[in-house]
Amino acid sequence: MPTVKGQAEVQRFLATLPTQIEAKLLRGAARAGGKVLLDETKSRSPAEEITEALALTTRSEPGRIVVKVSVKGQWPRSLATWAEYGTDPHFITVDDSQREGKSVRRINETGGGSLRIGGKFVGKTVHHPGAKANPFMRPSLDLSAAAARAAMQTYVNARVTRGGIIGSDEPEGTDE
Repeated sequence: MPTVKGQAEVQRFLATLPTQIEAKLLRGAARAGGKVLLDETKSRSPAEEITEALALTTRSEPGRIVVKVSVKGQWPRSLATWAEYGTDPHFITVDDSQREGKSVRRINETGGGSLRIGGKFVGKTVHHPGAKANPFMRPSLDLSAAAARAAMQTYVNARVTRGGIIGSDEPEGTDE
């Protein structure tokens, strides 16, 4: 009967392999793919304020890696949403709760800026014709998905060797 040496070591190695793959490989690979998406999204961004607020975040849960390209900050996020989806025609007026007993003209004169366009008072209510959608986030994903997968594969190929997985348990780089 043949004897096998090192069977316990092989079993230990195989038992720890999923943990090593998740800790040393997958999150970094996901970040590499996410950076490609982030760069493409920044190149398609319609406004500098949105571009500066774009960020890449990653998180790891047991059995799952999440990568997200998002817009940080309330105002830049609003701008991005309006750019991505557009707006319907609508009326703009000063909310009664913001008036503090003042007329619209008085609000404008005191620097509130509401309903003053081009330095001119425009009245109690303004009709906004809406804004055409200028999608940039979804097209970035659609157009760079293959390049993102290639970046992920390159990351994995560079770290898997005959000797094992190269790298630390912490993913390389930081979230932007």
